[in-house]
Amino acid sequence: MSDQLILAINPGSTSTKIAVTDIKNELHFQKTIKHSIEDIENFEKIADQYEYRKKVILDTLSTANIELTDFVAVIGRGGLCKPIPSGLYEVNQKMMDDVRNSPMGEHASNLGCIIADDIAKDLGVKAFIADPVVVDELEPLARITGHPNFERISIFHALNQKAVARKYAKSINKSYRELNLIVVHLGGGITVGAHKQGLVVDVNQGLDGEGPFSPERSGTLPTGELVNLCFSGKYTHAEVKKMVKGKGGCSAYVGTNDALEIENRIKAGDDYAKLIYEAMAYQVSKEIGARATVLKGQVDAILISGGIAYDLNFVEWIKERVHFIAPIFVYPGQDEMQSLADNVTAYLKGTIEALEYNPQ
Repeated sequence: MSDQLILAINPGSTSTKIAVTDIKNELHFQKTIKHSIEDIENFEKIADQYEYRKKVILDTLSTANIELTDFVAVIGRGGLCKPIPSGLYEVNQKMMDDVRNSPMGEHASNLGCIIADDIAKDLGVKAFIADPVVVDELEPLARITGHPNFERISIFHALNQKAVARKYAKSINKSYRELNLIVVHLGGGITVGAHKQGLVVDVNQGLDGEGPFSPERSGTLPTGELVNLCFSGKYTHAEVKKMVKGKGGCSAYVGTNDALEIENRIKAGDDYAKLIYEAMAYQVSKEIGARATVLKGQVDAILISGGIAYDLNFVEWIKERVHFIAPIFVYPGQDEMQSLADNVTAYLKGTIEALEYNPQ
């Protein structure tokens, strides 16, 4: 065996990101594989795409002259399995069953553990996931909504938020579990988490767009108006769901969910685009303020990450409103692929253990 390689797989709605690293954390190969709408729409369910995506991944690795026999582990992005604590999990049959018949709904991330397990079995190695979107560390108070028929649940950008929090802690030579942090992920969905000594004790439910609106999600809407709209007879159930997630937020207001396009429109003098984009930053700022109250004002830092964090003006709009709470640090982009690889590397070096997926 010439190298001891780790394959990380991160499926998105129309793409699959793969990365090949070694146990020294050196990157050997990385690629975002694009999938055409024509290829994807042929499958009735997202889970049915796994054989197609697996083949594309293996073909890509073959073209890059990467020997499959060099892999010692495979890790996929965790999907909508049942709520579990943060950590590294070895894929088992119960997890596979839960993502194939997810109680939380369909999402491309569900393919992560399915593809990882399939490739790993072919190679005779272990498959893992780490910090899936359903990481649940909410405190009891955070679960209360306002009516017993509803309960707040935890679905957020756990992998990226945890990675950014640990990176910040390492940069100041402290443990993540020593700190109180507010971590913001700015992407197609937006989540703002209160990290209390290593646990995300409160966070907006990002999958359905609770909290701030985002490039494609409507966020928290006026309840009465939403109820009236649902029973107006003008929209189907599917149309309302799409209004909330997929065609809400900036997409509904300005006709695009492309943050860079909106940024360019603003630079070209589009005042309406600026109003909407600044309103999104305004709502993010309010969510940060809410998380500060959860932490009783004892906030060591505010960390801002995600693709929109590259937009200096957007970040500045947030800073203007929340700088009084705590120092602000910006980590543009996403650390998801590196975080996946880091988790497996730590396991292989014996510094962390893999947890068993067995939710009650």
